[in-house]
Amino acid sequence: MTDERTVMIAERVHAIWCRELQNDDVAYDDDFFALAGHSLIMAKIQRAFVLEIGVEVPVDQLYRNPTVASISAYIESLQTVAT
Repeated sequence: MTDERTVMIAERVHAIWCRELQNDDVAYDDDFFALAGHSLIMAKIQRAFVLEIGVEVPVDQLYRNPTVASISAYIESLQTVAT
């Protein structure tokens, strides 16, 4: 069950990144900043996480976890603590 939830979170994060970066070719290990990500896009992603996943991710964590894989793992860790 945890693996299934982890995959679901990663897929949702990936979809948000693709939409906000306007790039359907984002790999799970691509760096946000290498994909021309900037603070405005980051703010949109942060808001989408609240609205679509139901989790607040501090800006510093977005900088520390600049890939879909790493930020998904961070979000998963938050949800594991919450349950």
